[in-house]
Amino acid sequence: MAKRIEVSGLQAYYGQTHAIEDISMSIEPRSVTAFIGPSGCGKSTFLRTLNRMHEVIPGARVEGKVLLDNEDLYGSGVDPVAVRRVVGMVFQRPNPFPTMSIYENVAAGLKLNGVRGKVRLDEIVEKSLRGANLWNEVKDRLGKPGAGLSGGQQQRLCIARAIAVEPQVMLMDEPCSALDPISTLAIEDLVSQLKEKYTIVIVTHNMQQAARVSDRTAFFNIAGTGQPGRLIEIDETSKIFTNPSEKATEDYITGRFG
Repeated sequence: MAKRIEVSGLQAYYGQTHAIEDISMSIEPRSVTAFIGPSGCGKSTFLRTLNRMHEVIPGARVEGKVLLDNEDLYGSGVDPVAVRRVVGMVFQRPNPFPTMSIYENVAAGLKLNGVRGKVRLDEIVEKSLRGANLWNEVKDRLGKPGAGLSGGQQQRLCIARAIAVEPQVMLMDEPCSALDPISTLAIEDLVSQLKEKYTIVIVTHNMQQAARVSDRTAFFNIAGTGQPGRLIEIDETSKIFTNPSEKATEDYITGRFG
């Protein structure tokens, strides 16, 4: 199977601080890859390098290569905004645009990308809300503020907003950490459906969640205090959770540290 994303020799820095060191991995198309590991080991930093969000932070920089379908996302002349259109992101806390309606939240990215015409916008907004399993809950109140939805609904609205512009890859940074168990289950069910169309990478502190939703799991760790995060191993999720290759992975999964 062709690899959708190929990362090689990736290093990330915050100013002089070396955050992650020499990460190389492949991420397959139409699959869910979970990143697990203790706090501060670079999972979210690495996730943000995959759509060039890391460099938005003043003084932050990246070395190495991230190839999406063989195109280097950090190549000269590559527009970071165009990268983020293709590699969408859902953040830890739901962040609907507070002054916009449910409809406007989903349509915002479309309008920025030049989509015009009410019929066309209506069609894509409905399709995106259906894709996020939210349409039936909000179809009669599309003009109401997005911020008025429950936390779980807001997160699905953010997913609808992300998929409206038809990205190829979806990055999710602990998308359920602020949600109740029922909303978490709804997001997990949605992730399982979305992988039929998208390549999904999810950071989670919930190992049961990683076991439930992902096809492959990557374990990150640090060698010691102040050391950069490293990829310890990546493999099929079933193998990571039952027979990992590295003792550090086994220790983390069995609760001996982290």
